[in-house]
Amino acid sequence: MIDVQRLRVLRAVAEHGSFNRAATALRLTPSAVSQQIAALERGIGAQVVDRSTRGVTLTRAGRIMVGAAETVAAELEHARQQVDRLGTGLTRLTVATFTSGGRLLLPAALARLAAEHPRTVIHIREGEPEDTLPLVRQGAVDLALAYRFDGPLPGGPGAGSGLEWTPLMEDPLYVVLPREHRFAGRDALDLSELAGEPWVLGCMRTEAYLRRYAGIAGFDPEVRGTTTDYFFARSLVAAGLGISLIPSIALGPEVPGLRAVPVAAPGPVRHIGAAVLGRGGRPHVAALVRALREEAARHGGR
Repeated sequence: MIDVQRLRVLRAVAEHGSFNRAATALRLTPSAVSQQIAALERGIGAQVVDRSTRGVTLTRAGRIMVGAAETVAAELEHARQQVDRLGTGLTRLTVATFTSGGRLLLPAALARLAAEHPRTVIHIREGEPEDTLPLVRQGAVDLALAYRFDGPLPGGPGAGSGLEWTPLMEDPLYVVLPREHRFAGRDALDLSELAGEPWVLGCMRTEAYLRRYAGIAGFDPEVRGTTTDYFFARSLVAAGLGISLIPSIALGPEVPGLRAVPVAAPGPVRHIGAAVLGRGGRPHVAALVRALREEAARHGGR
């Protein structure tokens, strides 16, 4: 039989990339972590990590075991919730969301859920997809309202493994600039036209995306500031620090003196969706996904 504690240790090693950092997170000694991993390897008859002076990496067997560890953790959390419901009659759901998507979609969706399932207790956690999607896989979060750009879900290799992704809406990015800017009257802008402009951005991932698109357009953008708040970024644009790249759902409330211009196709787009663990039998989670789809449709989504 595979020891659940050893699987928990392996998950921590996979997440942190070293025995020392995993030991700190688990409040164990590095020696204890090493012993647990060695015992797991003896138990399954296969090496789960490759050890080197630069840290550890998962082997193919290790990746399989981490997937199993996350499934076990999620099922144990699900079982705990069911036991809680036996005693209280309440269903507890934890929902994670990024700020702008949560502000647009969650309030009305949660109201629909409360009307359909009045004995549901909701807990909200705010975070970026690279942080919240792993929590869904681990069972710590029941649903994550998240986004991705082109490519796989964020959160590292295998981030989407075991998750069911429901597309909700597309969220194109706009160039935000002062009304007196020479391009403010345009109907659309190609990023190559903005090669000489300074930028202030409201998200680290938007910066990475801008740099990729700018590279395709043939220039290296001058980024003068990156914040964690799109409203703050637009305030900096209004102050004359630079221009910005803002998702459409984060364009309100209005900042005086600014204009948002679409990026010419094929422009950058955030794909917003709901991620849940690929497991049936969760009527409350399914009801919230339906409510999110209905609310997204009201805003032009799918």
